[in-house]
Amino acid sequence: MSNAPRWLLPLIFTLLGTVAATFLFPMEKSIVAEYLSGFPDSHLLTTQLRPYILLAICFMPAIASYTYNLGNTFDRYLSKQFLEIFSICLGALFIIWMLLDLNDNLSDFSGASNKFSSVLNFYILRSPAILIALLPYSLLLANIYCLGKLSKSNEIAAMIQSGTGILRISLPLILVGCWCSLLLLGLNYQWAPHAEGKRSELIDLARGRPIIEAKNVLFRAPDSDRLWMVGTFPENFLKGEPLQNVEITTIHPDNSIKTRLESKSASYDKTNRIWTFENPLLSHFEPGQAPVYQQLEEPWVTKSWRETPSQIIKPGLSVEYLGIPEIKSWLISPLAKQMTANLPSYLTHWHYRWALPITCLVTVILAVPLSIRFSRHGGGSGIFLAVVLSVIMLFISTITLALGESGTVNPIIAAWLPNTLFACVGLYFYYRRITGKSVYQSLKKLLNFNK
Repeated sequence: MSNAPRWLLPLIFTLLGTVAATFLFPMEKSIVAEYLSGFPDSHLLTTQLRPYILLAICFMPAIASYTYNLGNTFDRYLSKQFLEIFSICLGALFIIWMLLDLNDNLSDFSGASNKFSSVLNFYILRSPAILIALLPYSLLLANIYCLGKLSKSNEIAAMIQSGTGILRISLPLILVGCWCSLLLLGLNYQWAPHAEGKRSELIDLARGRPIIEAKNVLFRAPDSDRLWMVGTFPENFLKGEPLQNVEITTIHPDNSIKTRLESKSASYDKTNRIWTFENPLLSHFEPGQAPVYQQLEEPWVTKSWRETPSQIIKPGLSVEYLGIPEIKSWLISPLAKQMTANLPSYLTHWHYRWALPITCLVTVILAVPLSIRFSRHGGGSGIFLAVVLSVIMLFISTITLALGESGTVNPIIAAWLPNTLFACVGLYFYYRRITGKSVYQSLKKLLNFNK
């Protein structure tokens, strides 16, 4: 009976995960099926994995609670101390971030019929992107405070004297870092980039404005002489809602203009593969002659054009807001060969989608050896160094990402260099701490090498 309350929380999380999965899994499968019907050239495996990754995310709290209960008394004690502080840090950072963000965006909701529900919906839908931004900082602060508190009360020293090594002490915290990295990896697979990309759309929705997926998109199919310029892609363009302000120019092999079609509205019937242009203006160009213009009073229909709205919109989608399936689909498409200037950016973000979540684990590896100390005093330098190193890691990550997007640095190096570099620094600090050497001696020698 004494173990019953301990297993109650895992059962509750399992029940909540089951309820969430019951609603979210079929919904995501339906969304994926609709997406594949509109984007049939998508990478099938990565796209079809989306519902199953969401299913795994639903049960991650239950997995964490079962793991907590399977640990011994020491693991549960340290984990409880850490999780209490971690929850406070995450909540505090979220409130601070939301107040600052709300101060910038509150005026955008002035036209909403119900401001409170609009703001609440805005931040709930953006929560995956918010977690991506705040979780590493929360882990850093929680590790520093938790281990600093245990060090100050001599509990860390008592653990060492009882025969528990540094690695064993930090194992529960490393597992938390791994769990957070897996959670962010799942969110970063699709939903976090999309949540950040939907920011302006959510504001337009709250203000009653039409949602626009992309604007001023230029597209040319590799096997076609047609150059498309689409002014606006509406929200439901995959369901047949017309594209607005469309201009299609056909060109000769020498890149001179052959014809041009301009229409305020163009719709596509994906079942019959028919394009319909409302009252277009047709222009014919011949060398050495004045253009001939023809304004049609009826819709102009063609069945011979193979371009689809899903193909045309791809160059207009911002890569920083695309998930792993969409980036993979772009990389295997003919556009990757045609738009070679964009290839470094897509490759960099492809690797960055996998590298970014590992920041949580690297943050823990950096913070733990710097936060553990064996005296009541002198912990300020370790805390300062942990914070500085984590900020530098995030700063370098921003720089290398920009260099990778521009093609200056190899995309793999641009995405993985910060994590690799600072993981090595953290492991070195672990080595110094395990062997009983001060983690600051080498830094002092480095700073005083010229004295």
